[in-house]
Amino acid sequence: MFPEGFTRNVATAWGDAGRDWLAGLPALIDAVARDWRLTVGAPYPLSFNWVAPVRTADGSPAVLKLGVPTAPDLASEAGALSFFAGAGAAALLNHDRDRGALLLERVEPGRTLRTLVREHDEQATAVLVAMMRRLHRPAPPGLPCRELATYGDEFAAYLRRFPGDGPIPRRLVERAAGLFGELCASAPRRVVLHGDLHHENVLAGTREPWLAIDPHGVLGDPGYEIGAVLYNPFDGDEPVLDLLPARVEQFADGLAMPVERVVAWGFVQAVLSEVWSAGDAAASPGQARDVALSLQPRLS
Repeated sequence: MFPEGFTRNVATAWGDAGRDWLAGLPALIDAVARDWRLTVGAPYPLSFNWVAPVRTADGSPAVLKLGVPTAPDLASEAGALSFFAGAGAAALLNHDRDRGALLLERVEPGRTLRTLVREHDEQATAVLVAMMRRLHRPAPPGLPCRELATYGDEFAAYLRRFPGDGPIPRRLVERAAGLFGELCASAPRRVVLHGDLHHENVLAGTREPWLAIDPHGVLGDPGYEIGAVLYNPFDGDEPVLDLLPARVEQFADGLAMPVERVVAWGFVQAVLSEVWSAGDAAASPGQARDVALSLQPRLS
């Protein structure tokens, strides 16, 4: 009933809990649609969550997102969207934490910021700079978002799992892990971060010209947010390495951040992306590693 890749991703990520959730997903879709008075359309391409366009009782367009309720990312996403309150990001219309259900504003016309990269990358970067400046505010107590510092555990887990020099050169991971700790310890501010802000997670809207979607919801140093932009767009023919020097300078200027710190976060985030992919047998070294290697000589 569901795509094979989707069911495999869910089962791999959450084991028995994921398989149980998949078994109950058809009934869950029906129950949430009934309780929230939604008309459900055909789902979007699925990865780890079930996501589909819907219409509310008054005919308004929205998006329904369902995921394994125990997955921390869903609670963090809801926390971040609630905090952003529709200012620079898609609005959270409803949330049922126990059922892992989010009802979201549908951003239309919905073309991605990626459409600007090839001809107008400076404009695209300016959109992201403005969005970061707007979204990054101190977190209120108790906001259910992940602490950025906990990502350090992922470097440590990788180094335990892969004691040799592959699949990522060990020196890169060790350098990134050390820098990550230093950057977190020297953070000038602790703010709410989108956590995965890049060109394909920013959509053209009517309520606002550009709105962010799919936040991870992270609390920490504003500089972390830059990293994903520097190695994106992914899996395309955009000249990302050629654009890298200008992007670094534009972020440093636009965010009043030392160039050295932009470079360091870009390097760390690119290596972290490779660390996250290392457990995927289908993944191969790619653009993020190329960006890390390009930035490495500029590390202080």
